[in-house]
Amino acid sequence: MALSQSLNLRQTQSLVMTPQLLQSIRLLQLTHAELEQFIDGEIERNPLLEREDGADPAQEPGEPAQEASRNSAEAISERLDASLENLFPDDPGRREVIGPELSAQWRSAGGAGISAADTEWDLEAIAAAPPSLREHVREQIAFAFEEPADRLLAEELAEGLDEAGYLAADLEEIAARTGAEADTFEAVLATCQGFDPPGLFARNLSECLALQLKARDRLDPAMRTLLDNLGLLAKRDFQALKRLCGVDEGDLVDMLAEIRELDPKPGTAFTTGVSDPIVPDVVVRPGPDGGWAVELNPQALPRVLVNESYFAAVSAQADGEGKAFLSECLQSANWLTRSLDQRARTILKVASEIVRQQDAFLLSGVRHLRPLKLRTIAEAIDMHESTVSRVAANKYMMTPRGLFELRYFFTAALAAADGGDAHSAEAVRDRIRRLIAEEDVKDVLSDDTIVDILRKDGVDIARRTVAKYRESMSIPSSVQRRREKKALAGTGA
Repeated sequence: MALSQSLNLRQTQSLVMTPQLLQSIRLLQLTHAELEQFIDGEIERNPLLEREDGADPAQEPGEPAQEASRNSAEAISERLDASLENLFPDDPGRREVIGPELSAQWRSAGGAGISAADTEWDLEAIAAAPPSLREHVREQIAFAFEEPADRLLAEELAEGLDEAGYLAADLEEIAARTGAEADTFEAVLATCQGFDPPGLFARNLSECLALQLKARDRLDPAMRTLLDNLGLLAKRDFQALKRLCGVDEGDLVDMLAEIRELDPKPGTAFTTGVSDPIVPDVVVRPGPDGGWAVELNPQALPRVLVNESYFAAVSAQADGEGKAFLSECLQSANWLTRSLDQRARTILKVASEIVRQQDAFLLSGVRHLRPLKLRTIAEAIDMHESTVSRVAANKYMMTPRGLFELRYFFTAALAAADGGDAHSAEAVRDRIRRLIAEEDVKDVLSDDTIVDILRKDGVDIARRTVAKYRESMSIPSSVQRRREKKALAGTGA
């Protein structure tokens, strides 16, 4: 069999993930905060991109921001008479008491901000930041210990605090590293546990609550026994707690009320992190024709423009390499604006179909939420299921019934007992929550009883599913609820 070479022309199809397509897919799944950060980064890299920001309404047209700020500062200074020239009436005039060289250095460091006419006065730039947990503890360490060795040991313990204020470090390792004796170590730790706020340097929850009760002079033997048996409290085994603590129901309820007033995480009061607010991507309002008006939220739409006039002016004077760079920037900027527009239209399309599918929920509440799958929306709007999944992730819709994530409307289906329409898992979960909220001490519903009630309402559900939904809502079992209700009923609460 002879071998030979030949040329053949064949036409095939293949999917190529271009950088522009990858960018569009990435933008589609970004949240509002992540999208703003991405656009800020693109604006820094691309000189042809700029934001379409409006002017400050409080500023007169054409008035520079610095000039407006200076005029405002001068007006306030005149009204409050903030000048230092007349501070001492017997002083014949204003004098330089620190010398011209030091005065110039002082002004360069911001000292001239005393006079509103010399420079601008930005109070936010010089305002002190709130102290962190470790800074707050170090201030107390400086006054609580006189010996340098004790102070060093206390600072080592402070480094082991977590965000909640608990001592999460290995105490044996700290003792070995610092060479502290056992008595000294316990004395330093006891002093640190007396710092403000009470509960710091605790090694577990029981010790944290005990330190706070000790500061209130309420750590008696009965309360100590209660803190040693927090596991029984979590199970709501009040009969065992009464027997161990040697108290009656009234005293036990009072002790539980005191524990509820304590802070299980005292260190979180010094947390200075800022959380991003949720900005809805879609707003749903009742329409004039009785339907629903679905609109994109203008605050969630980034306004990005391509400065083509700047491109024309600069490219006319650029060389070959500069023109290639500007052309690449122009192409990238145009792709970004198109991707943002495609992202907005896709979100609106998916949200409109969700509103059409869940019209009963918007009218009557969560009990009328329909089971919905991503495939149902994808087939209705002729999109791929993965695209709908990216749109539903971390996007929010403002409705007359509140703010919901788009994924909230996609719930599993539970079969109907009579063969009718399926029920939404979220609607069934809400039904379970309402049944438990309406029960009394004489009629606490078990999981089997809830199954019977739901089946009478046409929901085919298993007992383990009821238990799973109940635990997901942090609702205790019927035995624990019965114990708690009896303890509260015994005191007339």
